Amino acid sequence: MAAFEYLALSADGRRHKGVLEADSARQARQQLRERNLAPVQVEAAAARDAGTTASGGGRIGSSDLALLTRQLATLVQAALPVEEALRAVAAQTSKSRIRATLLAVRGRILEGHGLAAALAAYPRAFPTIYRSMVAAGERGHLGVVLEQLADYTEQRQQSRQRIQLALLYPLILLVVASLIVGFLLGYVVPDVIDVFVDSGQALPWLTRALVATSNAVSHWGPWLLPLLVISGVLLWRALQQAANRLRWDTALLKLPLFGLLLRDLDTARFASTLAILARSGVPLVEALRIAAQVVGNQCIKAGLLQSELVVREGGSLTRALEQHTPLPPMLLHMVAAGEKSGELDAMLARAARNQETDLAARIALLVGLFEPFMLVLMGVVVLLIVLAILLPIMSLNQLVG
Repeated sequence: MAAFEYLALSADGRRHKGVLEADSARQARQQLRERNLAPVQVEAAAARDAGTTASGGGRIGSSDLALLTRQLATLVQAALPVEEALRAVAAQTSKSRIRATLLAVRGRILEGHGLAAALAAYPRAFPTIYRSMVAAGERGHLGVVLEQLADYTEQRQQSRQRIQLALLYPLILLVVASLIVGFLLGYVVPDVIDVFVDSGQALPWLTRALVATSNAVSHWGPWLLPLLVISGVLLWRALQQAANRLRWDTALLKLPLFGLLLRDLDTARFASTLAILARSGVPLVEALRIAAQVVGNQCIKAGLLQSELVVREGGSLTRALEQHTPLPPMLLHMVAAGEKSGELDAMLARAARNQETDLAARIALLVGLFEPFMLVLMGVVVLLIVLAILLPIMSLNQLVG
């Protein structure tokens, strides 16, 4: 049976949309008529999902993917057949797009495909690491592998949320501070300074500097946002070229503090992904290739792909990572210990936890430094503006006196 998405009208003219299972579109229309619904459109969910995938859609969010994976793992571990587990999970979800995708996957399984092969038809919904782990689990212990995959997806989502929440407050503080200073320089300061300019007295250098800055903001401020947008678009287009992106990412790694933060972020991603793949029974060479895809920095990714070639030729993983990647020494030592003891997956998991802990500590440190820095900077800016206004007033009082 296949999944069909439908649009139908009831007797009172209301529109009804949903997903149902049938052997053909004709049978799906018949089922709708039996429900006293007039079918308007009936389309195979698989075909619709393939179209959205080609246009860039068809994604499933990390939280939704973790939830449905957890549910699927529970049902599979309860000895329920995979196709029935997919049907139960599809019935559980309230999102029609996810339900259609799951039923389409179930339809491919009923056609004789394996679970991993069925998921491969929807690469935007189920990423490469997801499909590879499922393929490894189909060789045995699928329920356990799905449970591990659900844990991994949830941990990734939680890590992403922690980073976003940690950076949210500094970003809001920076934007608000910039808007306040821009408003003062563009609208408040000019009216105050004009009084002293019209008096004809010689202005202090600090006041003259403030007048020049205020004039620049007044004249060029409206063009600042379009200029930033155009610059961002040009930079984005330039970074679409692989050579430019590699040079950019290499330069980012050399930045103080920020470069270490980026390295730790990608290191934690790589270590946790490689650990879960190795624990699930994915071959090391394939696991390296998949883990390299979750790394955002192209400099680190290129080194990991080169390391994969070395391992494929029979080289040591530790030696390959030392020669071709800028990964931290602690991770390399733990990988070496895992290779010697034969417990590479356990050592990688421990290394991933250490990297995530270090990353959280580094982000907390940067956020903790940024907040007082912004407060001091705002205090200095306000002090300079107040002094630039008070100095001519003090000079005028002396002349009157």
